[in-house]
Amino acid sequence: MDDQNKNLLIATALSFAVILVWFVLFPPPEPTVAPETALPPASEATSPAIATTPDAAPGTTTTAQSAPPEIATAPRVPIATDRLQGSISLAGGRIDDLSLKDYRETLDPDADIVHLLEPVGTENPHYALFGWAPGSGLGLDDVPSVMTPWTVESGETLTTETPVVLRWDSPAGLTFRRTIEVDEDFMFSITQSVENASGTAVSMAPYGLIARHGEPMDLKNFFILHEGVVAMADGTLAEIDYDEMPDFAVVPSEGARAEVTQVTESGWIGFTDHYWMTTIIPENGTPFRQVAKYSDANNIYQTEAVQPTVTVAPGETRTVTTQLFAGAKEWETIRKYQNQGVDRFIDSIDWGWFFFLTKPIFWLLHHLNLLIGNMGWAIIGLTLIIKAILFPLAYKSYVSMAKMKELQPEMEKIKERAGDDRQKLQQEMMELYKKEKVNPASGCLPILLQIPIFFSLYKVIFVTLELRHAPWLGPFQDLSAPDPTSIFNLFGALPWAAPAPGSLLALIFIGILPLLLGISMWLQQKLNPAPTDPTQAMIFAWLPWVFMFMLGGFASGLVVYWIANNTITFTQQYLIMRSQGYKPDVFGNIKSGLKRGPKTDEK
Repeated sequence: MDDQNKNLLIATALSFAVILVWFVLFPPPEPTVAPETALPPASEATSPAIATTPDAAPGTTTTAQSAPPEIATAPRVPIATDRLQGSISLAGGRIDDLSLKDYRETLDPDADIVHLLEPVGTENPHYALFGWAPGSGLGLDDVPSVMTPWTVESGETLTTETPVVLRWDSPAGLTFRRTIEVDEDFMFSITQSVENASGTAVSMAPYGLIARHGEPMDLKNFFILHEGVVAMADGTLAEIDYDEMPDFAVVPSEGARAEVTQVTESGWIGFTDHYWMTTIIPENGTPFRQVAKYSDANNIYQTEAVQPTVTVAPGETRTVTTQLFAGAKEWETIRKYQNQGVDRFIDSIDWGWFFFLTKPIFWLLHHLNLLIGNMGWAIIGLTLIIKAILFPLAYKSYVSMAKMKELQPEMEKIKERAGDDRQKLQQEMMELYKKEKVNPASGCLPILLQIPIFFSLYKVIFVTLELRHAPWLGPFQDLSAPDPTSIFNLFGALPWAAPAPGSLLALIFIGILPLLLGISMWLQQKLNPAPTDPTQAMIFAWLPWVFMFMLGGFASGLVVYWIANNTITFTQQYLIMRSQGYKPDVFGNIKSGLKRGPKTDEK
């Protein structure tokens, strides 16, 4: 390898190391523990503005109402499915109490199940509301508000088999009904109808909204992960972080900051967390106004889907159906909804800039996990497949590196003859490479190709739900978490935890997986030709141990991948060197009885 290519490789490795150091020094913060006392009821989010249409009153908006203390005692309709439990409040007909029965907060079997939606008056209110914004001929009291006292017309409990129908009779002679259904996973269907018995035509606009009071308590604030608003508008994906929303332009009539997008054919909007999501999905082919909104006064984040104003003639009934996804970001489930017509719903998962790598990598990893039944072995199987795909390129590289390692003694002699004459050194090196038909740059390419694959896999392991709490073997019961072993717990033999990730002790007292990583990287490096420059040689010699300590706080699944990659690389390189007639030992030292060498060629 000539100096230019060595410098390129060192620069790449050091850049890689800087990024890894950033991950270690600035890991995702630990979730804060909320106080036991509940927060006082906060004011409701403002309801959305009416889409401007010829038959709507220009500039008309709905207004907010404060959530009174009675919201805590409002009647509720239970939600009970195999995967969901919760309730619907009859105060506004809001879906504001929902838990995911298949997921727990920690690995403890007695841990609380994940709470996704919570009502106003709790520590982290998060809920969905649906309704009609008044148009011409109607006042605010003529349409259901965020606190309208609905009654149950049919259905005692919302299940996959039994929908719930709510009813409210308006003083203006309008009858509003809301039919709520839920499927076997996480999709609600809300059908809103209005029957006009008033004797005059009225106008109104249907809407659905999701509100969050303050940022989520378990917000990661990690740059590799998007948390906040996620929206699709006619094939264009938008991701807005929570800290960007206070910078929206102020809309005086709303008393809030908003960003508005007009959707023509299909789209959806909502909030995404690390593993969970709530999303409003109007019917395909229906134009609607997509709004992301922030209230400075109340610290409320809100997403809205406001459909065009409709006119309801006397004796007429108008109906609109909107879907609400509220659940876990399971790849299989979200893909199912996409196949059922939710446009590009799979992009609600944060695949990142390297989506062309992360999507196929996850697809392959997911199906290997289904086949094998263990995510840890699936990661190792994925590594084998990636190495097999890159093998033709790796073969040429390893053959060239074997020749380079054999030429090491001759290169040392050239260095001694050249002394400080860098030009002479480069000239004689190039002559040697040309004579022996060696390409010094060929060893760099497989390493460079591994870097985007590594980061793509890191993205997959960190972001996707399928890696959350995924077990492998022994103490490794969550491949999305750092290695839980350390000398403090005798590498998993004792029942207490290792030092907390990100702490100084965790950086020093690393676990089994980082140790194996360092050793495998060192062994694999021993098969490569050593740099002739002492500084470069020192940097390369330290890299395995630097990476070993830095990766101690990374997800276990990623370290498993790297160990497997190093082990397979070492095995491939060792066998290829043997097939070419070279006889290295396990530490990379070439034994006597070479296939060829400089002296042999001179004969």
